[in-house]
Amino acid sequence: MFTNYTLNTMKILSPSAHGVLDYITVAFFALAPTLFDLQHPYSTAFYVLAAGYLLIALMTDYPLGFMRMIPFPLHGGFELVSGLVFIVLPFLFGFSDEEPVARNLFVGSGIFFLLSWLMTDWKGVGSHANERPRTGSLMTDMGRH
Repeated sequence: MFTNYTLNTMKILSPSAHGVLDYITVAFFALAPTLFDLQHPYSTAFYVLAAGYLLIALMTDYPLGFMRMIPFPLHGGFELVSGLVFIVLPFLFGFSDEEPVARNLFVGSGIFFLLSWLMTDWKGVGSHANERPRTGSLMTDMGRH
């Protein structure tokens, strides 16, 4: 079973590294309809997800945020819930068998979100992104203290 030490050593993503993943995720969501030839309503869902996650990333209080209104740990809570919802969505709405590509994109995105949530150092920023305490992250925000 996971111990506290194991969970803490898994926190390898700094807030900056997590921000980079956020913007890559936005680009992936925006490109997914074209890359995977998604039809309506799945294409629309991914465009809306891209816009929503861009807004969340821009509003998060971390080094790559712009408006910095959403505390970074709350952003983590959104990510945890999103990951769980993405995994169950195809089964809940009944498109798991008819639309395997859409199902796999939602489930894969959910797994990615959960892994990102597990590996991110959610305590890696202070009350504002420019207050940067040292973290145990491998991809740290060193030099920004």
